[in-house]
Amino acid sequence: MPYAVLMPVFAESILHGGARALGLLMGASGFGALCGALALASRRGLRGLGRWVALASGSFGVALIFFSMSRVFWLSALLLVPVGASLMVEMASSNTLIQSMVPDSLRGRVMAVYSMMFMGMAPFGALFAGSLASRIGAPRTVAIGGLICIAAGGVFTLRLPALRGEARQLIVAQGLAGGDPPQEMTGPAAEVPLPAD
Repeated sequence: MPYAVLMPVFAESILHGGARALGLLMGASGFGALCGALALASRRGLRGLGRWVALASGSFGVALIFFSMSRVFWLSALLLVPVGASLMVEMASSNTLIQSMVPDSLRGRVMAVYSMMFMGMAPFGALFAGSLASRIGAPRTVAIGGLICIAAGGVFTLRLPALRGEARQLIVAQGLAGGDPPQEMTGPAAEVPLPAD
């Protein structure tokens, strides 16, 4: 996420556009976030949301790397659309899954910890990104962040099959899904409908 903190550097020093360019770049990222939110709003259930988290993390990293290499303003603005969309999908999907797995009695505490880690770490990330950018440059810093996102998405993808069973049990316990996945169902339970993709 600290790419946004470095955006003034891209607008002024790399793309040579000034304040107007900064506004357009941030607007492109915001438009992407709106598209990502609309894509999530069109979903009808939780099934497959874990894959969305993994794909969004990877695509966020790829888009950031391409953005870091661009020296053309309109190409940079265009690349920020998938950056914003991927970030929104990853954040909102993770939030939805966490809230769906947590019992009502613990939801406030769990979301407080989640918010503290998510928002509370942002200033440290911004400080680290700024410090690194002053040494190796903003483009390389953003590219490194993109590589970290791709690696994290890859690790999450590898762990997803193991996590899926436990997550499903927690979601079923909250009454948000209709039992085991179809490939594991036998007998009358196989007739219970699941939320649509």
